[in-house]
Amino acid sequence: MQNVERNMLNPTGDLNLVKPKFDLIGLYNRLQAQVENIFLRKGYIFLFLGFLLGRALILGKLAPFALPFFAAVYFLKKDRAPIAFLGLVAGAATLALTDAAVTFGVIFLFLILFRSMGKWVKNEMRALPFYVFTTIITGELFKLAVFSSGFSVYGTAMAGVEAGLGLILTLIFLQSIPLLTTGKRKQSLKTEEIVCLIIMLASVMTGTIGWSVYDLSVEHIMSRYLVLLFSFVAGATVGSTVGVVTGLILSLANVSSFYHMSLLAFSGLLGGLLKEGKKPGVAVGLIIATLLIGMYGEAGEALNKTLMESGAAVLLFLLTPAALTSRIAKHIPGTPEYSAEQQQYMRKMRDVTARRVSQFSNVFQALSQSFSSINDQQDDSEESDRGLDYFLSNVTEKTCQTCFKKDHCWVRNFNTTYDYMGTIMHEMDHNNGNVSAKLTRDWEKHCTRSKKVFEVMHQQLTLFQANRKLKKQVQESRKIVAEQLLGVSEVMGDFAKEIQRERENHHKQEEQILEALQDFGVQIEHVEIYSLAQGSVDIDMTIPYCRGHGECEKLIAPMLSDILGETILVSSEQCSAYPNGCCQVTFKSAKAFVVYTGVAHAAKDGDLVSGDSYSTIELGGGKYAIAISDGMGNGERAHTESQETLMLLQQILQSGIEEKVAIKSVNSILSLRTTDEIFSTLDLAVIDLQNAYSRFLKIGSTPSFIKRGSKIIKIQASNLPMGILQDVEVDVVSEQLKAGDLLIMMSDGVFEGPKHVENYDLWMKRKIQELKTEDPQGIADVIMEEVIRSRSNLIEDDMTVVVAKIDHNIPKWASIPVPKQQKQA
Repeated sequence: MQNVERNMLNPTGDLNLVKPKFDLIGLYNRLQAQVENIFLRKGYIFLFLGFLLGRALILGKLAPFALPFFAAVYFLKKDRAPIAFLGLVAGAATLALTDAAVTFGVIFLFLILFRSMGKWVKNEMRALPFYVFTTIITGELFKLAVFSSGFSVYGTAMAGVEAGLGLILTLIFLQSIPLLTTGKRKQSLKTEEIVCLIIMLASVMTGTIGWSVYDLSVEHIMSRYLVLLFSFVAGATVGSTVGVVTGLILSLANVSSFYHMSLLAFSGLLGGLLKEGKKPGVAVGLIIATLLIGMYGEAGEALNKTLMESGAAVLLFLLTPAALTSRIAKHIPGTPEYSAEQQQYMRKMRDVTARRVSQFSNVFQALSQSFSSINDQQDDSEESDRGLDYFLSNVTEKTCQTCFKKDHCWVRNFNTTYDYMGTIMHEMDHNNGNVSAKLTRDWEKHCTRSKKVFEVMHQQLTLFQANRKLKKQVQESRKIVAEQLLGVSEVMGDFAKEIQRERENHHKQEEQILEALQDFGVQIEHVEIYSLAQGSVDIDMTIPYCRGHGECEKLIAPMLSDILGETILVSSEQCSAYPNGCCQVTFKSAKAFVVYTGVAHAAKDGDLVSGDSYSTIELGGGKYAIAISDGMGNGERAHTESQETLMLLQQILQSGIEEKVAIKSVNSILSLRTTDEIFSTLDLAVIDLQNAYSRFLKIGSTPSFIKRGSKIIKIQASNLPMGILQDVEVDVVSEQLKAGDLLIMMSDGVFEGPKHVENYDLWMKRKIQELKTEDPQGIADVIMEEVIRSRSNLIEDDMTVVVAKIDHNIPKWASIPVPKQQKQA
């Protein structure tokens, strides 16, 4: 410990910080940034590529690479064209000075043609390959005419071949140069872009023909390294493609290297197949391919040399940092890195969307609190005193301002006068404008203009009451708006949480389900699991054409029920239209309860249009709603009113807003929409299909009844019809339903329909008690028939009765047991 302390002290005795360890990762990142700055940002990569392409030849004679490369750089990055020009001329000079002069002349001729034709050509990118073709063939024909013995068939054909290659290479370089020079590329590489990139890299490698290190060919080492890199990153398909393209380009440049195309293609295929073994596996693929192709092609010292070249390529490959391979893999579709990159992008977009939705939710919540705070801040006593002051000031302005006793009343006896007038105002307000005799006598003794004051008070009291009613309506409207905004805020908040809930990866479970079903003999093409949560399972499957035998419902769903430990049913099924196709099936969790409904309705006097409307609504979250609305009166107008009430309610409920807020929203819309006296009742029952817990909301509607065996339960609430008041108090009645219960809901035409009946409750309970059937439709028909019969077969009002039976959801098919080792954990 003392040695450590001494090492931390400098010779002067001061305490120094301990020097950090050597940061290899930081050094690599700084080196990478420096290399990118020099080659990519400053453009020296064009000098390097131009140098190699300037000395690249095909068949030892043709040099089609220089001008296409310069033309592409000049068109895409004009500021980097001088650097590319220097590299091309310098590379050609390594072959011969005449080649450098030819390269210089061809580029100069291209610039003249490009500048002169730019005025007449609109799409320069399409015309660029033809500029290159024209320039190359013009230069080659000029060489044949001046420096050769004249035109010949062979010379002219070679000039055409070189010009054609130049045209094709221009198109390739236009696609591949942006891939090398763009520092941060977010898009994925297409197959054509990958091939163009490989052709360009192979073309660059032809410039290394003749180079060797310790008698090892640089072109062979780099080509095999390129195949290793792409086999490791993208797999066997891309690896073999890279091998074929690279080998073909190199064999065109040097015919003696033709057998290397087989070596590169085979090593790319083997390396891609062995990529699961990481870098060593890909390297083993190259070594095996080298041995096999080498034994067929050459032997002895040549085989040893080929093995050493492959070993050098493997060494470079093993020294390649993972950051480089990962960076390349992010742009190639099908790789895990690409999928992760796309997933990260989708996650970012999801988070941004969820954040925006959450912000909107907070805005609506703040607005709701703002409206609520306005109501909370208003003190009734202060508001009453302020209203009294305004009232009395208006009265005194028209009476006391011209009175000779003004000073006597309001200066010397202010409190007495104020109390008298306040008391008179309150008595008028509460007694329909009347004032007690005693107060009248006392006021006449106090005031010389008592009758005038009474008259003005009567006039002002009407305005005061109207103003007070208006303020109350405004407060009620603010309260309704606050509740509605809060409901919207809650829905949007839930939606934001749902967006942020990332879909889990269920690859293992998908494989287990696929294996279990296939082992049982059921053929499955594909399984896609979206959710395995208890009670909300969601699975999509692709199965072959089943010829209508129903194996999804009879076999697959029962097996999934045993695997997942809960009842699974077929939610939707899209069968193939032809025998060799596939069917798309969705399996979801079955609800614990199911509701069967029956409806009977009749219009007044047997008309076609009834003022009653009913609806059975399948809500999200496993809820089922039954609603009856009775419009005021009969006929088309009442039908439209009740139908619109149910339509508004259905849309608001399906958006996820809580039932009470939904009903208040519908009521406010109906009350504010028109000044006509159009009202409608609403009878709503919301049943949770997971536990049969029910909530009943009744607005001006008749009672409902629950028949449980021999017991009859009455559900009742007292409210005015919708549309009468802007603020309606919704009474919520909750009831726990059980399997076998019968819920009977009806409009007033049914409940109050029986003639010569004093107690409608007892009559309806007795009729329900006497029912001999449990079929919902049969019960609805029986009740309707009994009511009509009691009125001598006359229908004197619109009548609707809806009967719902709650029962356990029993699947049609029992679960099929699966071996335990294949079930989900």
